[in-house]
Amino acid sequence: MLKKLRFNKKLLAIALVSLGLVACSSTDEEDEATKVAELTEIKQAFDADVLWESSVGNGVSDYFSRIKPNVAYGKLYSASRYGDVVALELANGEEIWSTDLSDVKGERGFFERRQSALLNGGPILGIQKVFIGSENGEVFALDADTGKLDWQGKVKGEVIAAPAIDAGILVVNTASGVIKAFNASNGQDEWQIEQEVPALTLRGVSSPAISSGGVMVGSANGTMSVYILETGQQGWTVEVGEAGGSTQLERVIDVDSAPLIYGDKVYSISVKGNLTAIDLRTGRMIWERQYSSYHDMAISGNSLFLTDIKGHIYAVDRLNGFEKWSQLALTNRGVTGPAIIGDYIVVGDFEGYLHFIDQTTGDIVARHEVDSSGLNIAPTVHENIIYAQSRNGDLQAIKIP
Repeated sequence: MLKKLRFNKKLLAIALVSLGLVACSSTDEEDEATKVAELTEIKQAFDADVLWESSVGNGVSDYFSRIKPNVAYGKLYSASRYGDVVALELANGEEIWSTDLSDVKGERGFFERRQSALLNGGPILGIQKVFIGSENGEVFALDADTGKLDWQGKVKGEVIAAPAIDAGILVVNTASGVIKAFNASNGQDEWQIEQEVPALTLRGVSSPAISSGGVMVGSANGTMSVYILETGQQGWTVEVGEAGGSTQLERVIDVDSAPLIYGDKVYSISVKGNLTAIDLRTGRMIWERQYSSYHDMAISGNSLFLTDIKGHIYAVDRLNGFEKWSQLALTNRGVTGPAIIGDYIVVGDFEGYLHFIDQTTGDIVARHEVDSSGLNIAPTVHENIIYAQSRNGDLQAIKIP
């Protein structure tokens, strides 16, 4: 396992350097900039209680993925990259149904190996269906009660972010810049638009967010735009990223985090540029601050919580953008975006630990290990229960005092 951890640390360092997110002038400076923070002893304010454990196929392994457990209709739904989609009992994690999307066309022969469905975006729930996308440009809709395939659609480009659903319309954003809307009931095409994609982008795209009849979505060119849900007609566009530098690497400004809608405002952040608060109706920028991230954010009360590209965690006043606190102890640990649980926020890291941080002070008050294969996506919180799925598919339901 030590060998595995060293390999992951090396990957983190290479990723930071190759994306041009750190500028170093010497080997020593480079080592310092990419150094992975070691965990230090903390005084545990509480111990997490594991209610049950389960597994979802082989998880996502070392691949980029935003597969994340989701709760709806009294069940927990999740998936593996290979094609397993499952529904589990919330009370004990027992399997209700399981569907294998890698064999959905029935083309696998007796002697052939299983072919991965390359699932990635989702699952999300709506109108008693489970929706999930794939890197093959497939969109699947399963019956939420039985797991039976209701319909299957196609979109040009990889689906590597969760779709969004509202008013019976499913909206999918792809790595190719295509945004496509389906009739969520039967899979019929509603509309499609194509955003311009720069020559060099990060491995990730923004999940759409829907509110008040509009679809908000970030783009690889550093903007966030709104489209009319019914027709796909474009409304306002706001520049979030700030291109700088002379090389393509230095000018990567993707908006990969999902727009965060709260009240009459929408919050967006670029991988290189700004955190912005935007008026939902007019697109007027209310404030902007210099933070860079590709993770989804979270809000509790008047605090906006985010994890930046270095693994630093911040609390920002959502009304004016002023920083309340910063937590730098998890530098370069592949920290996930935050989730809200009671008086704390919780983030995962590449060694499989959950870190509980006091919302008011920013102090790390507790730690819990889920699985050493690592956590690549923020945990799901539902009714004060945390559902965390590791890279190898191990899934825990966790309760804290």
